[in-house]
Amino acid sequence: MKKKHIILSLAGVLFLLVAAIINHAIAEHNIARHSIALKSQTARLTSIAKVDKVRMENINKALSVLNRYNPSMPLEMKYNVATEISNASMKFENLDVDLICATITHESAFSWDPKVISRAGAMGLMQVMPATGIFLAEIEGIQWHSAEQVLWDPVMNIRLGCRYLSSLIEVYEVDGGLAAYNGGGKRAAMWIAKNRAKGVLFTETQNYVPAVLSLYEEFRALN
Repeated sequence: MKKKHIILSLAGVLFLLVAAIINHAIAEHNIARHSIALKSQTARLTSIAKVDKVRMENINKALSVLNRYNPSMPLEMKYNVATEISNASMKFENLDVDLICATITHESAFSWDPKVISRAGAMGLMQVMPATGIFLAEIEGIQWHSAEQVLWDPVMNIRLGCRYLSSLIEVYEVDGGLAAYNGGGKRAAMWIAKNRAKGVLFTETQNYVPAVLSLYEEFRALN
Protein backbone atom coordinates (compact mmCIF):
# COMPACT_ATOMS: atom_id res chain seq x y z
CA MET A 1 0.00 0.00 0.00
CA LYS A 2 2.84 2.33 0.89
CA LYS A 3 4.57 1.46 -2.38
CA LYS A 4 1.38 2.25 -4.30
CA HIS A 5 1.14 5.57 -2.51
CA ILE A 6 4.72 6.45 -3.45
CA ILE A 7 4.03 5.57 -7.11
CA LEU A 8 0.91 7.76 -7.13
CA SER A 9 2.87 10.60 -5.55
CA LEU A 10 5.62 10.29 -8.17
CA ALA A 11 3.00 10.17 -10.91
CA GLY A 12 1.45 13.34 -9.48
CA VAL A 13 4.81 15.09 -9.37
CA LEU A 14 5.55 13.93 -12.93
CA PHE A 15 2.16 15.20 -14.09
CA LEU A 16 2.78 18.57 -12.49
CA LEU A 17 6.26 18.72 -14.02
CA VAL A 18 4.94 17.88 -17.51
CA ALA A 19 2.13 20.41 -17.07
CA ALA A 20 4.65 23.07 -16.02
CA ILE A 21 6.82 22.30 -19.06
CA ILE A 22 3.82 22.50 -21.37
CA ASN A 23 2.63 25.77 -19.80
CA HIS A 24 6.12 27.20 -20.12
CA ALA A 25 6.28 26.17 -23.78
CA ILE A 26 2.87 27.73 -24.43
CA ALA A 27 3.92 30.91 -22.65
CA GLU A 28 7.12 31.12 -24.72
CA HIS A 29 5.13 30.51 -27.91
CA ASN A 30 2.69 33.28 -27.02
CA ILE A 31 5.55 35.64 -26.20
CA ALA A 32 7.24 34.83 -29.52
CA ARG A 33 3.95 35.27 -31.39
CA HIS A 34 3.27 38.61 -29.72
CA SER A 35 6.87 39.65 -30.37
CA ILE A 36 6.52 38.87 -34.08
CA ALA A 37 3.20 40.72 -34.21
CA LEU A 38 4.75 43.69 -32.42
CA LYS A 39 7.72 43.76 -34.79
CA SER A 40 5.39 43.54 -37.78
CA GLN A 41 3.22 46.36 -36.43
CA THR A 42 6.29 48.46 -35.66
CA ALA A 43 7.66 47.89 -39.17
CA ARG A 44 4.29 48.85 -40.68
CA LEU A 45 4.08 52.02 -38.60
CA THR A 46 7.67 52.89 -39.50
CA SER A 47 6.86 52.41 -43.18
CA ILE A 48 3.77 54.62 -42.87
CA ALA A 49 5.81 57.27 -41.08
CA LYS A 50 8.42 57.22 -43.84
CA VAL A 51 5.76 57.56 -46.55
CA ASP A 52 4.11 60.39 -44.65
CA LYS A 53 7.47 62.14 -44.24
CA VAL A 54 8.18 61.88 -47.97
CA ARG A 55 4.67 63.10 -48.73
CA MET A 56 5.09 66.18 -46.54
CA GLU A 57 8.52 66.90 -48.03
CA ASN A 58 7.00 66.68 -51.51
CA ILE A 59 4.13 68.98 -50.59
CA ASN A 60 6.46 71.57 -49.06
CA LYS A 61 8.75 71.40 -52.09
CA ALA A 62 5.83 71.99 -54.47
CA LEU A 63 4.53 74.83 -52.28
CA SER A 64 7.91 76.56 -52.35
CA VAL A 65 7.88 76.63 -56.17
CA LEU A 66 4.21 77.58 -56.38
CA ASN A 67 4.69 80.46 -53.96
CA ARG A 68 7.51 81.80 -56.08
CA TYR A 69 5.33 82.18 -59.17
CA ASN A 70 1.78 82.60 -57.84
CA PRO A 71 1.85 83.76 -54.21
CA SER A 72 -1.70 85.14 -54.49
CA MET A 73 -3.29 81.74 -55.17
CA PRO A 74 -5.80 80.94 -52.37
CA LEU A 75 -4.21 78.94 -49.56
CA GLU A 76 -6.58 75.97 -49.82
CA MET A 77 -6.00 75.73 -53.55
CA LYS A 78 -2.23 75.93 -53.01
CA TYR A 79 -2.34 73.00 -50.62
CA ASN A 80 -4.59 70.98 -52.94
CA VAL A 81 -2.29 71.62 -55.89
CA ALA A 82 0.84 70.73 -53.92
CA THR A 83 -0.84 67.58 -52.60
CA GLU A 84 -1.83 66.46 -56.10
CA ILE A 85 1.74 67.03 -57.32
CA SER A 86 2.99 64.90 -54.43
CA ASN A 87 0.42 62.20 -55.20
CA ALA A 88 1.42 62.11 -58.86
CA SER A 89 5.12 61.87 -57.99
CA MET A 90 4.38 58.83 -55.83
CA LYS A 91 1.93 57.30 -58.29
CA PHE A 92 4.21 57.46 -61.33
CA GLU A 93 7.74 56.13 -60.89
CA ASN A 94 9.13 58.18 -63.79
CA LEU A 95 7.91 61.50 -62.40
CA ASP A 96 9.13 63.48 -59.42
CA VAL A 97 8.01 66.75 -57.84
CA ASP A 98 10.77 68.78 -59.48
CA LEU A 99 9.97 67.58 -63.00
CA ILE A 100 6.24 68.14 -62.53
CA CYS A 101 6.87 71.63 -61.15
CA ALA A 102 9.27 72.42 -64.01
CA THR A 103 6.67 71.33 -66.56
CA ILE A 104 3.91 73.36 -64.91
CA THR A 105 6.14 76.42 -64.61
CA HIS A 106 7.00 76.43 -68.30
CA GLU A 107 3.57 75.32 -69.55
CA SER A 108 1.82 78.06 -67.58
CA ALA A 109 4.29 80.69 -68.84
CA PHE A 110 5.74 81.01 -65.31
CA SER A 111 2.34 82.11 -63.98
CA TRP A 112 0.97 78.99 -62.25
CA ASP A 113 -2.44 80.39 -63.20
CA PRO A 114 -5.01 77.54 -63.21
CA LYS A 115 -7.02 79.27 -65.94
CA VAL A 116 -4.21 80.03 -68.37
CA ILE A 117 -5.02 79.16 -72.00
CA SER A 118 -2.75 79.06 -75.03
CA ARG A 119 -3.38 80.36 -78.54
CA ALA A 120 -3.77 76.73 -79.64
CA GLY A 121 -6.45 76.12 -77.00
CA ALA A 122 -4.40 74.17 -74.42
CA MET A 123 -5.81 74.83 -70.96
CA GLY A 124 -4.76 74.98 -67.34
CA LEU A 125 -1.56 74.48 -65.40
CA MET A 126 -0.23 71.66 -67.59
CA GLN A 127 -1.77 73.02 -70.81
CA VAL A 128 -3.88 70.00 -71.70
CA MET A 129 -5.75 70.13 -75.00
CA PRO A 130 -9.49 69.42 -74.58
CA ALA A 131 -9.45 66.45 -76.98
CA THR A 132 -6.56 64.89 -75.06
CA GLY A 133 -8.28 65.75 -71.79
CA ILE A 134 -11.43 63.82 -72.72
CA PHE A 135 -9.36 60.71 -73.45
CA LEU A 136 -7.30 61.03 -70.25
CA ALA A 137 -10.37 61.77 -68.11
CA GLU A 138 -11.88 58.43 -69.12
CA ILE A 139 -8.70 56.63 -68.06
CA GLU A 140 -8.59 58.49 -64.73
CA GLY A 141 -12.30 58.00 -64.05
CA ILE A 142 -13.01 61.74 -64.13
CA GLN A 143 -16.47 62.73 -65.33
CA TRP A 144 -16.18 65.13 -68.24
CA HIS A 145 -18.74 67.93 -68.24
CA SER A 146 -16.82 70.60 -70.12
CA ALA A 147 -13.22 71.54 -70.84
CA GLU A 148 -13.51 74.57 -68.57
CA GLN A 149 -14.89 72.61 -65.64
CA VAL A 150 -12.24 69.90 -65.82
CA LEU A 151 -9.12 71.55 -67.21
CA TRP A 152 -9.42 74.75 -65.21
CA ASP A 153 -9.67 72.69 -62.05
CA PRO A 154 -5.97 72.63 -61.07
CA VAL A 155 -6.14 69.28 -59.28
CA MET A 156 -7.82 67.52 -62.21
CA ASN A 157 -5.54 69.26 -64.68
CA ILE A 158 -2.42 68.03 -62.86
CA ARG A 159 -3.87 64.53 -62.58
CA LEU A 160 -4.52 64.38 -66.32
CA GLY A 161 -1.31 66.16 -67.32
CA CYS A 162 0.87 63.89 -65.18
CA ARG A 163 -0.85 60.78 -66.52
CA TYR A 164 -0.08 61.98 -70.06
CA LEU A 165 3.50 63.06 -69.35
CA SER A 166 4.29 59.80 -67.54
CA SER A 167 2.99 57.70 -70.44
CA LEU A 168 5.13 59.68 -72.89
CA ILE A 169 8.28 59.42 -70.76
CA GLU A 170 7.70 55.67 -70.48
CA VAL A 171 7.94 55.45 -74.28
CA TYR A 172 10.44 58.21 -75.13
CA GLU A 173 12.46 58.75 -71.90
CA VAL A 174 12.52 62.13 -70.15
CA ASP A 175 13.74 64.44 -72.92
CA GLY A 176 11.79 62.57 -75.59
CA GLY A 177 8.71 62.55 -73.39
CA LEU A 178 8.91 66.31 -73.00
CA ALA A 179 9.37 66.64 -76.76
CA ALA A 180 6.27 64.49 -77.31
CA TYR A 181 4.32 66.45 -74.71
CA ASN A 182 5.00 69.66 -76.62
CA GLY A 183 5.24 68.58 -80.23
CA GLY A 184 3.63 65.17 -80.48
CA GLY A 185 4.83 61.59 -80.30
CA LYS A 186 5.52 61.15 -84.01
CA ARG A 187 8.01 64.02 -84.08
CA ALA A 188 9.62 62.87 -80.82
CA ALA A 189 10.07 59.36 -82.22
CA MET A 190 11.75 60.77 -85.33
CA TRP A 191 14.02 62.90 -83.15
CA ILE A 192 15.14 59.91 -81.07
CA ALA A 193 15.57 57.72 -84.16
CA LYS A 194 17.95 60.35 -85.59
CA ASN A 195 19.98 60.50 -82.36
CA ARG A 196 18.30 63.72 -81.26
CA ALA A 197 19.68 65.65 -84.20
CA LYS A 198 18.90 69.33 -84.56
CA GLY A 199 16.30 70.33 -87.10
CA VAL A 200 14.01 67.35 -86.50
CA LEU A 201 11.83 68.90 -83.80
CA PHE A 202 9.70 71.95 -84.35
CA THR A 203 11.53 75.14 -83.32
CA GLU A 204 9.20 75.61 -80.37
CA THR A 205 9.81 72.05 -79.18
CA GLN A 206 13.56 72.35 -79.78
CA ASN A 207 13.56 75.27 -77.33
CA TYR A 208 10.97 73.75 -74.99
CA VAL A 209 12.88 70.60 -74.02
CA PRO A 210 16.08 72.27 -72.72
CA ALA A 211 14.03 75.03 -71.08
CA VAL A 212 12.02 72.55 -69.00
CA LEU A 213 15.12 70.49 -68.22
CA SER A 214 16.90 73.65 -67.06
CA LEU A 215 14.04 74.42 -64.68
CA TYR A 216 14.13 70.80 -63.56
CA GLU A 217 17.80 71.05 -62.62
CA GLU A 218 17.19 74.39 -60.93
CA PHE A 219 14.42 73.00 -58.73
CA ARG A 220 16.41 69.85 -57.96
CA ALA A 221 19.29 72.01 -56.74
CA LEU A 222 16.97 73.61 -54.18
CA ASN A 223 16.51 70.28 -52.35
